Amino acid sequence: MTNNDVLRRIRYIFNFNDSKMVAVFGLADYRVTLDQISCFLKKDDDPALQKCNDNQLATFLNGLIIDKRGKKEGGQPEPEEILNNNIIFRKLRIALNLKAEDILEILNLANISTSKHELSAFFRRPGHKHYRNCKDQILRLFLKGLQIKYRAGKESVPLNLDCKQNRVSSKKGSPDIRNVS
Repeated sequence: MTNNDVLRRIRYIFNFNDSKMVAVFGLADYRVTLDQISCFLKKDDDPALQKCNDNQLATFLNGLIIDKRGKKEGGQPEPEEILNNNIIFRKLRIALNLKAEDILEILNLANISTSKHELSAFFRRPGHKHYRNCKDQILRLFLKGLQIKYRAGKESVPLNLDCKQNRVSSKKGSPDIRNVS
């Protein structure tokens, strides 16, 4: 998943307009213009698309944390220079104040099942023996679950999430996170 894709999906999930996107960036002390936001949100095949780099997405996610939870006492965290899906997943978990049970419920909305132990592997430090990389499809399905949770019943065209069919585990037909490639 590209950073622009993550930005578009978060914007859709929370129904943010361009001004709100600028405000979220501003909460993390980063100035963007409405034109930049518009260019970040263009479709991938649009020549006017401006790539959102890791630092910009990390800054936006830090602003989202402040927007959803309030400003933390003390200094603000520095945005990461290099992002991966695990960091994006963790920042969304923090912003929405999600516990393991909440995340499992959201993943279940996207028809994917996992255990708390498998889920916790995504939030461990990279050097930990039980650390596991969060693949694009896991993050995509988590965002799809968030969309179902936060946009359910809203009158809007659903965002095409391009999710491949989940493979079925040995557990009586329920999709399994271990089988997602």
